[in-house]
Amino acid sequence: MAISLQKGQKISLDKESGQSLSKVIMGLGWDAVKKGGLFGGFSGGGSIDLDASCILFGEDNKVADTVWFRQLKSRDGSIVHTGDNRTGEGDGDDEQIIVDLSKVPASIKSLVFTVNSFTGQSFDSVANAYCRMVNAANQSEIARYTLTAQGAHTAQIMAKVYRHNNEWKMHAIGESSSGRTFEQLVPAIIPYL
Repeated sequence: MAISLQKGQKISLDKESGQSLSKVIMGLGWDAVKKGGLFGGFSGGGSIDLDASCILFGEDNKVADTVWFRQLKSRDGSIVHTGDNRTGEGDGDDEQIIVDLSKVPASIKSLVFTVNSFTGQSFDSVANAYCRMVNAANQSEIARYTLTAQGAHTAQIMAKVYRHNNEWKMHAIGESSSGRTFEQLVPAIIPYL
């Protein structure tokens, strides 16, 4: 059973999954907020284009590589983005980033997952946002973090996956920020490294 993470909480991925993990999936899901329609009904809230990114940081806390909608694969091939979802429509994960932990270079200290509103819409337009970590081997959910998405911000630093004492851990950050792409978030990420 998946653990429901709280903001700031840290877990061991291996311990929570009950096994040594080699490949995980960071899934992100969201919906556009429903607006009131005619006669008190509901109409669709339109679409919102959120973008999931993974920023790889080295020992020096400098960006070593990135995976996002303009670069769907890390240079070493260990991390792959499955593609851009521009609406948030449908059930399940809207975007996924697959991480082969066994292939992440030893020089990489942490992976930080972010979400940005590329179109500049604020998170007031977002409902039901979450990120979740899944064991790719059996598709079981390890942990889920429900994002407190509502607000005037245009980005969120979701979570960090990092090495500690030869094991992978996850830190639910959940910090609101502003920026249309991950580059604008790097200064806000540094204190969490």
